[in-house]
Amino acid sequence: MSGSTGVTAPPQPGPTPAQEMPSPYSLPLHALRLTGKCALPLILWFAAGELLRFVLLYAASEVPYGDFKQLRYVGVMTLLTLIVLAAMTVTTGMLHALRGALWEMRARADEGVRDEPLFRTLDRVAPTFAVLYLAWGFQTEDARDVYQMDIFHHYFEQTEASWFGEESDVGRGLVDLDWRVSLGAMAVMFGLKWLFAKFVEQGRGRFYGFLAAFSEFAFVFYGLNATVAFGDARSEWIQHRRAVAGTEELLTQAKEGVPLWADITDWFGEVWPLVLEGVAVPLAWLTVAMLVFGVYSDETRTLLRGTRLERGLDKLESSHDLTQKSFDRLTGGFRDRWVPLANSLRMIFNGGLPLFGMMCLCYSVLAVGGQYAQRGIMMLIGTRDEWVGIYQVQPVAFVREMVVTVLTMALLAATYDIAATRARRAGRPLDEI
Repeated sequence: MSGSTGVTAPPQPGPTPAQEMPSPYSLPLHALRLTGKCALPLILWFAAGELLRFVLLYAASEVPYGDFKQLRYVGVMTLLTLIVLAAMTVTTGMLHALRGALWEMRARADEGVRDEPLFRTLDRVAPTFAVLYLAWGFQTEDARDVYQMDIFHHYFEQTEASWFGEESDVGRGLVDLDWRVSLGAMAVMFGLKWLFAKFVEQGRGRFYGFLAAFSEFAFVFYGLNATVAFGDARSEWIQHRRAVAGTEELLTQAKEGVPLWADITDWFGEVWPLVLEGVAVPLAWLTVAMLVFGVYSDETRTLLRGTRLERGLDKLESSHDLTQKSFDRLTGGFRDRWVPLANSLRMIFNGGLPLFGMMCLCYSVLAVGGQYAQRGIMMLIGTRDEWVGIYQVQPVAFVREMVVTVLTMALLAATYDIAATRARRAGRPLDEI
C-alpha cells in the first residue's frame, strides 16, 4: 500500500504573463497582442483626432481672409494652438486606452492602486508634454499642414493673382502678424503660463495643467513673429562683429586645411539626422508614454543618481542663487530636450539593452514600411490620369497613417510594459529607479 490518501491536491495555477520574465525580443508580439486587444478604441481615437484636425485646419484656412487682418491672424495662431492640443489629447487618449491591457497596470491593480481617469491623466501630462513637444520641434509639422491647407484651399486665387502680377496673401496667415501685436500677445500668454504653472505646482483645481499647456504653446506661437523680427535684426548685427566673422573664417580654414575635417563633418551631417529619427524621436515618444503610464522624470538628479556626478549636483544646489540661475539659463534648452530622454533611456536599460534596440528597430520598420506599403498600393490601384491620383492617395494615406499610428502606440506601450515587468520581477519597480 502506498501512503496516498486518495485525495489529489488541486492543480497549482501556472505563472501569469506578469509573473514571468518577458524577453525583450518578444516586443513585436506583445505589441501585436496589445493592438488586437485595444484595436477598436485606438482606431476610434485616431479617426476622431483626424476629423477634429481637419476641421481646425479648414478653419485656419478661412479665418485669415477679410477685414481686421491682425485680429484674424491672432485667430490663426489660436487655431494652430488648438491643433497641437488636439494632437496631445489624441495621443494621450490612445495611450490611455492601452492601460487596461498592460501587465504592469494589472500588477498595480492587484496592489490596490486605482486606475487614473483620462481627464486627470491629460491634466497631469499636458505641461510636460508641451515642453517635450516644443523642445523637439514637433509643432513644425502642424504649422506646415496649416500652410499647405491654406495653399490648396485657395489655389485658384493665388494662381489668378500671379497671372495678373498682383500680390496675394494666400498662405501668409502664420507670418503676417505684426510684431507689435505678436509681442503683446506673447506677454499676455507669458503671464497666463506663469499663473497656471503656479496653480499646477500647488495642485489646485482641475484642468490647470491643460490650460498651462495651452499657454505654453500659445506663448511660443504668438511670439513667433516678434522673435523672428528681433532675431533677424540681431543676426544682421552679429554677422558684422569681428569675433563672429573671425570664427566663421577659422571654421572655413579648418575645413580646407585640417585632414579629414571635411569628411568627418559631412559624415556627421548625414548620420546625425538618421540618429535623431531612428533613436531620439522614438525615445521622445516613449517619454510621452511614460507620462501617461505614470512613470516620468525630468530631473537631472534622477539621471545622475548613484554616480560621482551627483556630488557635483549637490554642490551646485548649495551654491549661490545667482550661480544656479546662470546655470539654469545656460543649460535650460539642453535639459528640456535631453534629460527626460536620458531618464527614459535609463529606465528602459533596466529592462535590458536589447529592449531599447528592438523598440528603435520596430519604430523605424513601421515608419519606413508604411511608406513603401502606400507606394505599393498606389501602384496596384493605378490611374490613367495624374489628377485622379491626388484624390486616390488621400484614403490610402489615411489608412496607412492609422495603421502606423495604432501600431506605434502599441509598440510604445509594449516597450514600457516589458521594461516595467522585468524591473518588477527583478525587485526594482520602474518608478523607483
